[in-house]
Amino acid sequence: MHAESRRIVVCGGARTPIGHIARSLSEHKAADLMVHAVNAALERTGLPQGEVDGLVCGWVGQDSDAPNLARVALLRCGLPERSQAVTVQNNCVSSLEAVAEAARRILTGEGEAYVAGGVESMSRLPYSLMGPRSAKELRSLETVKARWAELAHCAGVSLVDSMERGLVDPVENINMAATAEVCAQLFGVSREAQDAYACESLRRCLEAWKRGFYAAHVAPLPQLEKDEYPFLREDLAARPEKFAKAPALFDNSAYGLKDFYRDFGRHMPGRTYAEGMRGTVTLFNSCARSDGAAALVVADFERAKALRLPLLAEIKAWEFYGNNPAQMGIAPALAAASALQKAGLRFEALDRIELHEPFAATVLSIFAVGKERFGHDWQAQHEARALNPNGGSIALGHPLGATGARLVLNLLGALADDPKARLGMAAACAGGGMGGAMVFERLA
Repeated sequence: MHAESRRIVVCGGARTPIGHIARSLSEHKAADLMVHAVNAALERTGLPQGEVDGLVCGWVGQDSDAPNLARVALLRCGLPERSQAVTVQNNCVSSLEAVAEAARRILTGEGEAYVAGGVESMSRLPYSLMGPRSAKELRSLETVKARWAELAHCAGVSLVDSMERGLVDPVENINMAATAEVCAQLFGVSREAQDAYACESLRRCLEAWKRGFYAAHVAPLPQLEKDEYPFLREDLAARPEKFAKAPALFDNSAYGLKDFYRDFGRHMPGRTYAEGMRGTVTLFNSCARSDGAAALVVADFERAKALRLPLLAEIKAWEFYGNNPAQMGIAPALAAASALQKAGLRFEALDRIELHEPFAATVLSIFAVGKERFGHDWQAQHEARALNPNGGSIALGHPLGATGARLVLNLLGALADDPKARLGMAAACAGGGMGGAMVFERLA
């Protein structure tokens, strides 16, 4: 292994339509979705199968059905047996991590042409029996079946929803929606501002679909030709007053905002509960749980030229940056500052930004933190339609392991839409208190 100074480019890619949880794509296993995205990316970029040095896949809900999903997908796609394959997990920035990993392997001379991306099938995240196999009730599958009716009452054995469990940070014991409410309370983000942001994301997404933006990189499946969630919520874009009817997640008779401050007030320094305060985060101003996959071709510049691949953008820098898990939503502001410093660029130089939208509360908190700590005016970029001009995760949905690569595809398309646009950045937060940001310069 030897590190080299190389220019690394993204040559294009493709993704599946994003399916809403338990709907159109629920019968597809994660490996099936990844195979479809990889094949579509190879077809659209013209990268020959035999020239692929490796496949790097992000996948959050990894299970035993496809150990090292990247290797399973690589072989099913007919890529060379010799090629490297690795599956990475960094929660919601997993496929951004996959792109960075492909770039690292190019820099260290391990290969020159990779497919990188990610996948999630939240519809197929399992219900799991938790407990040690030393427990007599769990010593074999036959024993589990025979004693199934007793298991709920057995000490040391529990039946859990792995999706809900996976959306709770195990260090701070806080779920992702609660981290959004923490940010909303800490940075003074109102319910009205969140609803307005969510509505605008939905409007931009629907407009982009209608003018053909997404058709350029979405590879239809027989069960679904377009992203599902935005068209399920068209009525919200047409009648924004309906956002106000959604109940706040942490403001009800069973669990009120006072309870929330009791449990998580330590993460909101300087803030105290007062009578009359209301919760702000709702399902309508949050992203949906989803299924989907995305793939990108990442290559050494000279190798891409020799193969006559599209030279769309050069990767200039990236950063992954950690913070308090209970405030995970603001991590992109921190990662972006570091990535831009590495790239030698000012925030104002960015022509387009794609920012993950897990919750409107976290996006608007990024706007506040970015400006206060770094002088980065994210809000102005959004108002100028330079940030998420074609909608974001609130409208499209969030297939956990695929979203990072989806952001890059959106960014490539947004840069191509404007002949004057040259510099762009994709950024996302992730559970556990992690942010990722990657800076690109348009070439074509």
